[in-house]
Amino acid sequence: MRKLDTRTIVVASHNAGKIREIADLIGPFGFSAKSAADLNFIEPDETGTTFEENAAIKALASAKASGLPALSDDSGLVIDALDGAPGVYTANWAEREDGTRDFAMAMEKVEKALSDRDATTPEQRTARFVSVLCLAWPDGHTELFRGEVEGKVVWPPRGSQGFGYDPVFQPEGYDTTFGEMSAEEKHGWKPGDAQALSHRARAFKRFVETCLEA
Repeated sequence: MRKLDTRTIVVASHNAGKIREIADLIGPFGFSAKSAADLNFIEPDETGTTFEENAAIKALASAKASGLPALSDDSGLVIDALDGAPGVYTANWAEREDGTRDFAMAMEKVEKALSDRDATTPEQRTARFVSVLCLAWPDGHTELFRGEVEGKVVWPPRGSQGFGYDPVFQPEGYDTTFGEMSAEEKHGWKPGDAQALSHRARAFKRFVETCLEA
């Protein structure tokens, strides 16, 4: 495992919600970071079939373009009754013909797909959010960190916090959806905390333990 010996990195994302969450997570470590969006980098085509492959594509593109280490996230909602869909195509389910993304529409697609399979009870609507972080260096070296949180898909959507599919995902052991949680409750992991809730925070905890801690 390669340690990160700089606090200057690029957040390899154009997704405002992800950039905000990663910025919150890296803040306590004194990072100086700009996003791929800030730097006007072209978004690479995500041609992978796994979260790991797509995370690496994004991180390597930003690392090579900037000459700095880059941290990316590829994440999605994996629903058991839909055979793992939308999975790595989670963002694609939100795409409109004009190229914009509409996650209210995407959540409706998920609900229709579940209804078409008669998945109506909580036991039939189990799911997990998956996040894979990739730290890439300009020389092509990568480190990957996976985080998952179990839960279920609920309907109708609840809450206006977070982004993406957060309003329809209720994590195991909670009565609220990610969309009803504050940023601090959802992903506010800090050094020394034993647990992290969100998939992204759990992946970040592994990143810290592997690449930052002595």
